[in-house]
Amino acid sequence: MYTKVENIDQFNRYFHQLTHHPHVSVGNLADADMTLFDETDFGMYCVVLMDVNFGELLLRGSCLSYRSGTIFTMKPGDVVSMHLAADVKPRGWMLAFRPELINGTGLGRDFYMFNFFDYEVAEALELNDTERRVAINCFNNINSELHAPDDEFTSHMLRLGIGQMLTSCRRFYERQFDTRKMHSSDFVQHLDQLLDSYLATDSPLPAQHGQPTVGWCASQFHLSPSYFGDLVHRELGITAQAYIQQKIIEKAKSLLANETLSVNEIAFTLGFDYPNHFTRFFRKKEGIPPTTFRKKLL
Repeated sequence: MYTKVENIDQFNRYFHQLTHHPHVSVGNLADADMTLFDETDFGMYCVVLMDVNFGELLLRGSCLSYRSGTIFTMKPGDVVSMHLAADVKPRGWMLAFRPELINGTGLGRDFYMFNFFDYEVAEALELNDTERRVAINCFNNINSELHAPDDEFTSHMLRLGIGQMLTSCRRFYERQFDTRKMHSSDFVQHLDQLLDSYLATDSPLPAQHGQPTVGWCASQFHLSPSYFGDLVHRELGITAQAYIQQKIIEKAKSLLANETLSVNEIAFTLGFDYPNHFTRFFRKKEGIPPTTFRKKLL
């Protein structure tokens, strides 16, 4: 059974430190009680910098092999633990903040930008030396604000510091996408092949599972839907959902050019539950119903 951390006071006990703000804390992993690394749901958003490899990390059922200077993130409900190395002392930083801090604020409004909280653990952020210094500076700035005298600007300043940290992580992920591009130069070709195979006339997949989804495509690359979606957007400039829909339309047009299949049969071939759903989808994308499109081809 895992431990659930309910508040910042409980979080700070792991680091033997006082609570300076009810919704935010920064802990130094070198000062942490070893029970911090047992199975735990911290019940808040966390950004963790592993500044040395001190054991195997387990998060959401997956293991992470990482190097020094790796950042991973957690959200409420995630359960994390570590198999600690016997001969290496933990070193790094851990930022934790409660959802209450950002609800109804500008940071909360912009939080959709930070969907890396949904990435799988294998998609952790590997920092270069310059990025590591930036990240540590962000931890230090937030920690300094926590130890400054409390006033009416404290929570706002903490949100600014956290926003800077998260925005920096977003920027570093963009760099990581670029760095790994050389290793995934066939990504789009592979994605095209997957979708073409899925939508092939003799494929059983649409009948079994419906239209291809972002989640299904991501699973074929062993990626989380969020990371996969960001990668598609980076490579193609459109959302993963939009790209999949483009492929469905391309296949629909090809099938409509062949009069051997009725519009109803085409709808089921493409994974639509009902023909009128296909007609509505086609009209929305092309401005005309599939029957009209077919007549124009004749």
